[in-house]
Amino acid sequence: MSKAMVVDDSRAVRMILSRILRQVGYDVCEAGNGKEALAKLAGEQAVSLILVDWNMPEMDGLEFVRCVRSDPSKSAVKVMMVTTETEMDRLVTALEAGANEYVMKPFTTEIISDKLRLLGVL
Repeated sequence: MSKAMVVDDSRAVRMILSRILRQVGYDVCEAGNGKEALAKLAGEQAVSLILVDWNMPEMDGLEFVRCVRSDPSKSAVKVMMVTTETEMDRLVTALEAGANEYVMKPFTTEIISDKLRLLGVL
């Protein structure tokens, strides 16, 4: 079973995204911010997909994506930014930092599933 990580400071959003990922066959772990996610990721070698929020305390999603992308052992991990940031320059910034996809909140199960298909992980 493939492993995914959901990183968001909102427990409700983590629950929704985790449920969607479990429905499509992922084993899911969660983190409340980028710092916590990096610590968990260090112990989880099998994570192949990360859904991450942009705006979080301690370490935001953009900084988290940059950290993940600076680790050569995580180069194959697919990263999807799931955020309320809707400006086009934010999307470009996230993709330049290493995010593979970008989803704007609010989202639907269909939107997440479509993006997972685009990433080739569904």
